[in-house]
Amino acid sequence: MQPDDAEAPVIRGDERGSFAWSVLAERHPALIQKVRDAFPYGPEQHRALDALLEHAAHGVIEPLPPGAHDASQWQVWGRDHFGKSWFDVPFLWAESYFYRRLLEAVGYFRPGPWQGIDPFRPFKQAELHTAEADAELAALDRLAPLPADDQAQALLLSSLWGNRADLGFRISAGGEGVAGDSRIVADDSALLWSLLTAGAPASVCLVADNAGRELLPDLVLIDHLLRNRHAERVILHVKPYPYYVSDATTSDVIDCLRRLRAAHGAASEAGERLWAAMTTDRLIVRAHAFSCAPLPYADMPDDLRADFGGAAVTLFKGDLNYRRLVGDRLWQPTDSFAGRTAYFPGPVAALRTLKSDVVVGLDASTEAALVAEYEQKWRTSGTHALIQVRR
Repeated sequence: MQPDDAEAPVIRGDERGSFAWSVLAERHPALIQKVRDAFPYGPEQHRALDALLEHAAHGVIEPLPPGAHDASQWQVWGRDHFGKSWFDVPFLWAESYFYRRLLEAVGYFRPGPWQGIDPFRPFKQAELHTAEADAELAALDRLAPLPADDQAQALLLSSLWGNRADLGFRISAGGEGVAGDSRIVADDSALLWSLLTAGAPASVCLVADNAGRELLPDLVLIDHLLRNRHAERVILHVKPYPYYVSDATTSDVIDCLRRLRAAHGAASEAGERLWAAMTTDRLIVRAHAFSCAPLPYADMPDDLRADFGGAAVTLFKGDLNYRRLVGDRLWQPTDSFAGRTAYFPGPVAALRTLKSDVVVGLDASTEAALVAEYEQKWRTSGTHALIQVRR
């Protein structure tokens, strides 16, 4: 457990109108309908989806069926939550369990025709084949003439903003740093690059967030790290099974590599290098079971701790990973990022657009300015971002 957890309340969905409440009451029911429409599921799956919709909105949390392969593990994780409303338990746990129940409803883990079929794959695939994705990949051709440091910063920003990235703008701006970007509320990018000294025989861990158009710039950033010897090896951590709609799995990594290789120019070259890097263990994909646990990273198992502890830096992408990294609580925004991540076994960085209530590591003047202009909407709108590092 992180120190002084009792200082901040755990986020729950029991406050009507809150961000957590809106996810449980509005986003999850809408997602059930989207999944239902995306595949020609049979009557069994439709009945199970109907039951999940009813229980999530009006019922109480029930255990997994006894025959589920992970029923005993979730029995431990949910021992204090079963029989309660979804809105009355920790938000992180409720969200995680909702996705586990959704996979159960569509038969993802059970022997049968739907076993292993990712219910979110159509949404992920759609993002890879858009005019916007084409334009972002084509923009990489304009990156080559820039100095290496400007290339690195442009790619870092592209990875930071994910599918909100505007790499073409960054390149046209000459790879300028983030200091002038008022949407980035904390910027430790200089400290991050100081941990990635070119030529050092270092390993870097990157804990991925979303697939689709967000994973593409993550992979291009990894290519830059390897090609410019900021890292001898990159370990890319993904989810072992579909999770949180668009979270990346190994299959999504392969889909993105194929998308890069099928592009033209610099994007295709990056895809070929990354494909080769996987065959030589310079790029290693790992899918640890803890990646889908409803727990903070403070509770990570020893083997994962050793993996992260051996890296020059571990980069956590995205909002969910940030919540798990610092703890899904209503911290004061001015609480120390270093303090909240003191448990972590090595240098750690967070690259995140703000899409939930959790945030730490801001200075008081930045927080005051954000509240004055946006009230509290800046926390969840996805219009602001941060790069935070603890050496």
